[in-house]
Amino acid sequence: MEDWNVVVTLREDDFDQTCTILEALGEVARTDYYNVLAIKVADVSAFADAIEALAQSNPLLRESVARAVPCTDVFRFQSPEELEARAREVVAQWLPELSGKSFHVRMHRRGFKGRISSQHEEQFLDGFLLSALEARGAPGRITFDDPDAIIDLETIGQRAGLSLWSRTQRLRYPLLKLD
Repeated sequence: MEDWNVVVTLREDDFDQTCTILEALGEVARTDYYNVLAIKVADVSAFADAIEALAQSNPLLRESVARAVPCTDVFRFQSPEELEARAREVVAQWLPELSGKSFHVRMHRRGFKGRISSQHEEQFLDGFLLSALEARGAPGRITFDDPDAIIDLETIGQRAGLSLWSRTQRLRYPLLKLD
């Protein structure tokens, strides 16, 4: 599926049954990556609430979903350089929300093995954001201990998705499991 906007990672048990349950939320597709699904939903902002409600009525879903992350901004890329440029454009729009806050970037990479390093991309975006916030006069800081926000970067092959999550949202949506 080329136009996904949600990435779901499953545990090994009940894969087919879990896929069927998730079809209530959108178009579900298997990927070339082990236990990773791509989903296209009509309303990305409503997905976290929808999957949490579905998990309340279906315990199997809570047991079988390792993590489920909707992405507010999704794009294609052809190279590591293009990934960095496009990701930088997306995260720049979140500078107002990150002003004076603690945060970090977390990347979950599928594909581009040996060409893209998750750690490098996380540090690249962290550095970009810190510099941009400093230039705005509202410095932020990187922390991994209960940050105000986490920026999630997901890739499946040559498609990437980004989303910004506040502490409140992370507590409200346990299936995110960003770190």
